[in-house]
Order: sequence, then structure tokens, then C-alpha cells
Amino acid sequence: MSSINSRKATSIGGGLQKIPNCYVEIPGVSKIEFNILPDITDAKTANFVGEPIMGRATSMKTFSHSEDRTFNITMHFMSTNRNDAQTNMKNLRLIQSIAYPRDAQNDMPYLPPPICKIKCGKLLADEAICAVMKSYSVKFPTDVAWDSENYMPVKFDVETTWDVVYLSSNLPGQERIMTLGS
Repeated sequence: MSSINSRKATSIGGGLQKIPNCYVEIPGVSKIEFNILPDITDAKTANFVGEPIMGRATSMKTFSHSEDRTFNITMHFMSTNRNDAQTNMKNLRLIQSIAYPRDAQNDMPYLPPPICKIKCGKLLADEAICAVMKSYSVKFPTDVAWDSENYMPVKFDVETTWDVVYLSSNLPGQERIMTLGS
């Protein structure tokens, strides 16, 4: 617990500090490291089918399948200096790029958007999770100061929605989730 008390959000000069092990990695491109803990919603649905049984007051439930594990991440960006504004603009462009197909290689007309690695301490899992971004949404607030050079607000949020992806040989079950979280 001493590490919680010793963690400081800002440096002596007031600059924001990176949060260790809290990032979105775009393989072969870049890593977006967070200065502010993102809001995370994690969801998974198990589907059961009701089978009617003659003479029974309620149907018998039979497991059918599970839906995708999805999570929403609201990423918070804040600028305390011009370098932060430039980094935030770069990170915004990186996030936006994840929703688009990658450029063609060889004879292929396009490649699908990248599979990213996401980690935020142990909130989602012990290790980084592989996920594909389904959507992003950014709203630039007008009630905060903004950089006169590029009109970047000093604070803005990006809402993202993700689906977790697994190798077929590495699909999770209850025991794996209880021990590793993934």
C-alpha cells in the first residue's frame, strides 16, 4: 500500500506524469501512455436459452454461447504546456487511425485495422489484452482554454469501444479468468 501513497500525479514543476503500465499499444506504430487514469467499463454476456418442459412452472435454462467481451475506455487528455498539446494531438491522431484499414502491402488492396494491446494495471487482466477498436468519439469542449496555434483544447476526452480478441488456442474459460483475468 505504500506505493499508492507515494504515487504523485504531477512532477515538481506541475507537469503530468505517465501512469506506469497504463497504455494502448499499436503494434509496430506507437504506444499511447496515459497521464490520467481512464474510465473503463468491462462487459461480457452469457446467453442461456429457455427450454420449456411439460409440467414445469419455468423453463430449463441451457447455456447457448457467450457474447464478445467488450469494454469502453474514456481516455482523458490534458495539457499543462505546449509539448503536452503536441503529444495530445499526436495521440488523438493515433487513436483515430486505429479505426481505419492499414495501407496495402504486396497484392492486397488493404489490411484490416490493427489489433492493439491494452493494459491499465491489473484492471482488465494481469497481462496486456489484445483488442480491436470498434469505435471512437471525441468532443472538443469550448468551456476550457485552447492552444491558439492548432485550436487544441487544454482538456478533452476520447470515448472508445473495444472487442477483446483471442487466439483460438487461447480462448478463456472460468478458471483462466479467475486466475489471470484474461
